Amino acid sequence: MTMIEHLRTLCPDLTSEQAERFEAYYALLIEWNRTRNLTAITEPCDVAEKHFFDSLAAAPLLKSGAKCIDVGTGAGFPGIPLLIIRPDLQMTLLDALNKRIEFLEFTLERLGLAAACVHMRAEDAGRSARFRQTFDAALTRAVAPLPVLLELTVPLVRVGGQSIAYKGDAAAEIADAENACRTLRCALKTVPVEAAYGARTLVVATKQAETPGKYPRKAGTPAKQPL
Repeated sequence: MTMIEHLRTLCPDLTSEQAERFEAYYALLIEWNRTRNLTAITEPCDVAEKHFFDSLAAAPLLKSGAKCIDVGTGAGFPGIPLLIIRPDLQMTLLDALNKRIEFLEFTLERLGLAAACVHMRAEDAGRSARFRQTFDAALTRAVAPLPVLLELTVPLVRVGGQSIAYKGDAAAEIADAENACRTLRCALKTVPVEAAYGARTLVVATKQAETPGKYPRKAGTPAKQPL
């Protein structure tokens, strides 16, 4: 079964234009992966499930025209798949490696999609006046444990905005994140995701008040000393 055949079984409502974009995205991912080491997942059905379909899980949580930032986007997950089905989103793709930014910019142009690609560490973005407390939603997928993710993402969203983390079985991480939630002034809820390839959960942190000015701490500190 080809990638797009499998993706259509998972997303039967895909339009022809959306399917064409996913096919083009897959071809570019495989081509660039030979020299850029973008992903370890390359088999057609695995990409359809574990990259493309999985990325779409947060789509129902995002309001029309939402201003979103995909933190540590890597090869564009979940930001680009979300844009393919939700071109109304105002998407920023953030990554600390320039080789990924080059791939993202090329891919967006080839797919005819619009997004800002930013070469920056999340800690620096969270302290920048350009990005701090400006987004409706911050998205993270396979980036770091939840306490670390919250420090990297909550400063980026406005009060009332949400940090949405793609996780597997998140119970232990949620328990570990209690102090981070108190410190960063956010409240957690979970949204289960039906997936044939294992337990999947969206952990949604809603920002309840402005982030204290000392957060996020300098680059590398959140991972070394989690809240």
